[in-house]
Amino acid sequence: MDLPVMPPVQPMLAKSVKGIPDPAKHAPGLSFEPKWDGFRCLVFKDGDEVELTSRNTKPLTRYFPEVVAALRTALPDKCVLDGEIFVAVGDRLEFEVLQERIHPAASRITMLSEQTPAQYVAFDLLAIGDANLMGEPFSVRRERLTTMPMTPSEIVHVTRTTTDPVVAQSWFETFEGAGLDGVIAKPLGAAYTPNQRTMFKIKHERTADVVLAGYRLHKNSTPATPLLGSLLLGLYDADGQLQHIGVSASFTQARRVSLLHELKPLEDGCENHPWGDWAAWAIANPDRMPGTQSRWSQGKDLSFVPLRPERVLEVGYDHMEGRRFRHTAQFKRWRPDRDPRSCGYDQLEEVAGYDLAEILRAG
Repeated sequence: MDLPVMPPVQPMLAKSVKGIPDPAKHAPGLSFEPKWDGFRCLVFKDGDEVELTSRNTKPLTRYFPEVVAALRTALPDKCVLDGEIFVAVGDRLEFEVLQERIHPAASRITMLSEQTPAQYVAFDLLAIGDANLMGEPFSVRRERLTTMPMTPSEIVHVTRTTTDPVVAQSWFETFEGAGLDGVIAKPLGAAYTPNQRTMFKIKHERTADVVLAGYRLHKNSTPATPLLGSLLLGLYDADGQLQHIGVSASFTQARRVSLLHELKPLEDGCENHPWGDWAAWAIANPDRMPGTQSRWSQGKDLSFVPLRPERVLEVGYDHMEGRRFRHTAQFKRWRPDRDPRSCGYDQLEEVAGYDLAEILRAG
């Protein structure tokens, strides 16, 4: 492979901001695009050679043979792209289905590539032919991306963009229904800066009242200095069963110590804890109950200390992945005024559906 930009390259990153930024404060303006919910992926193509690398520069090529084949056909001979690999089921992106593709067995990868094929959406162009575009402003890179010769493909796409903040706000409010998770803003005059937070990301912020059902100790906890690692959170389903919905884990060291003392009285009398039988089936399972292993656990100790489910806390979260928080929830405050049994899934915001195909066609 002989390209003007060669791997490894760390992708340009984004910093979180609240609300759609004002383009007037970022001369010569901003370009807005949907925030895709998949695996960040740089594509290096030289003739029939195609390499895919992840955000941390690890190879992805073997996991997505159908994407490699489509890129080989759709793209010009020499180019380097920044974009996202995603899997869509119906009209929505499905990150959990995408995660299943990272598997050691080639036979399973082949099967999944046929049953739930992945797709690629490009949103930046780092090189084309013999030209290195990383030092060019994004406005130039975007124009070169949209005008480079491409063979139409059902797998390879170019993301849509707008310079209108009103349109970007409407995308933020509606595209989540197709599984996208926000909006990205890129300074039109910015060069491509690997591993630098040059872009801006605007993500959804929500709160929920959840039940505290246990905790795990911190990886640095010792018998002499015990430290709380994460709080295990639950919500009651329609059948009255307490389901594991996620964790809250961002605390100072002093807070980790104080929480252990504060929660100690709740450790007594947990014989009938709703998650008490986890040890009997501590294997990979679709609900990811506390204490169970998955292919991502890598043998880590996932045991937990059960607590009587009597305390309620308010947490912040961005969006759901199935019946769980997609990311670690942020502790807001205790809610002593809430009855734990009143904390159910019905409080969570229902996101209206949106046609993913329409987003891709417009790109």
